[in-house]
Amino acid sequence: MLSRKTKYGIKALTYLARLDNKTPVSIATIAESEDIPHKFLEAILLELRKNSLLGSRKGKGGGYYLMQTPDKIRMSTVHRILEGPIAMLPCVSLNFYEKCEDCKDEDACSVNKLMILVRDNTLEVLENQTLADLS
Repeated sequence: MLSRKTKYGIKALTYLARLDNKTPVSIATIAESEDIPHKFLEAILLELRKNSLLGSRKGKGGGYYLMQTPDKIRMSTVHRILEGPIAMLPCVSLNFYEKCEDCKDEDACSVNKLMILVRDNTLEVLENQTLADLS
């Protein structure tokens, strides 16, 4: 299930993408427009800034803005920053692989096979969707 953090992050990024400019937008404006709790949004935007998706400017007229054009921001990147690995189990993760402790043979594991399909299909959707597609 998608966390509220990721849902709100996508909503905030989509809001900024619709503006189609580099003019900073205040947290309060985004929070009010997208009905996101201000303090929660502040933490989300800070995390997106630390991962170079957003830039920020302090002071009067300050706020957050996209560092790249919306067509360059893949939803897989947003998901990994805010939600973590795309795979539902560590034994099928491409970037964070770990063997399951209770699994004797991954090649024979029916859960592993199913989760690889889920991962691959989810990854395909997230890799092929950009912020521009959502705004």
